[in-house]
Amino acid sequence: MEFSHFDEKGNAIMVDVSQKEDTKRTAIAKGTIITGKEIISKIQEASIQKGDVLSVSRIAGIMGAKKTSELIPLCHPLMLSKITIDFEVFDTSIDVYCTVSNVGKTGVEMEALTGVNVALLTIYDMCKAISKNMEITNIHLVSKSGGKSGEYVWNKE
Repeated sequence: MEFSHFDEKGNAIMVDVSQKEDTKRTAIAKGTIITGKEIISKIQEASIQKGDVLSVSRIAGIMGAKKTSELIPLCHPLMLSKITIDFEVFDTSIDVYCTVSNVGKTGVEMEALTGVNVALLTIYDMCKAISKNMEITNIHLVSKSGGKSGEYVWNKE
């Protein structure tokens, strides 16, 4: 089976995955927001005026992953089984992880990457009144499993 986002005339199309086998698929994406110490302190003290930054970011990331096919033009709408957003908070930054899984005919990498991006953007939005001097960086697929291509693990060389 050859998959392409173009038909024989060069028109953009959604790939037909109807002949593929259903498999369990999981993807983990990661991204970082560098905020500085003041914002991290205020998040930890729960003193950001807009509310609980990490809780709101978690919900936003989950919602973003669910809406991926509405944002990425040729992405298949998927029935997702699980979405989690996790945080690692450091002195001047926060790492965000989005894990997505399902059983289906196509992978969930785009959903994990979208979820992590929306979660990061939500942190920025909730903290920008304190400082706009934040950087969203290091967004990448950490790992994926399932499907014909099998396992993948990030290897920054």
